[in-house]
Amino acid sequence: MTKTKREPILRVVPRPGDINANGHIFGGWVLSQMDIAAGIVASYRAQGPVATVAIEAMEFIAPILIHDIIAVYAEIEREGRTSMGIRIEVLATRDRGRAEVKVTEALFTFVALDEEHRPKPLPKE
Repeated sequence: MTKTKREPILRVVPRPGDINANGHIFGGWVLSQMDIAAGIVASYRAQGPVATVAIEAMEFIAPILIHDIIAVYAEIEREGRTSMGIRIEVLATRDRGRAEVKVTEALFTFVALDEEHRPKPLPKE
């Protein structure tokens, strides 16, 4: 059986303004990229608007450096009646593609929203 290569939801290059005093990329910048990717997956599943309601088990494993290219992977890990958990993993490609490093991962919880911005049931698949 051949394993299918997964594709990232986002690929992003950090900019010089995203660097902190240590020369690494701000954690908040990484978190926002993760939220964007998770939101894309969640809104497709909800077939409409969603909102982030929680971030669980966030862990920074390695720093992101200025010349890294990050790839953000996202997939649905669990579903409830109105909410879903999206597993996010961020990998940094560095040294002109010679190395790939897992830099962080987390579980984001999203809720599907109706026209009045209230939780609504997820549609049947």
